[in-house]
Amino acid sequence: MGPFLLGAVAMASLVASLFFLRFWHRTRDRFFLMFAAAFLVDAASRSAMHLYAASIGEHEPLFYLARLFMFGLIIAAIVDKNVRSAGDRPARSPARPTTGR
Repeated sequence: MGPFLLGAVAMASLVASLFFLRFWHRTRDRFFLMFAAAFLVDAASRSAMHLYAASIGEHEPLFYLARLFMFGLIIAAIVDKNVRSAGDRPARSPARPTTGR
């Protein structure tokens, strides 16, 4: 059952990567490109884990480094999107004092 689930998760990650790549193609937003790359790394990591887990073990640090890179990409995409969005907003005008009328 383990190899079947690894294959299913790898396939789901690949499909998610393709969806984000399609969204990036429409909008050209880096956010979607970084998410597509993150899910592609996850799909490759899960596939490699399925292929090599029997010979080198599932708890090899290399597999965890790939996940760390994947989550780092996701965090970087979110931070980048928030920083760029904050730069696009117009500055608030200071509140005008009331004249008391």
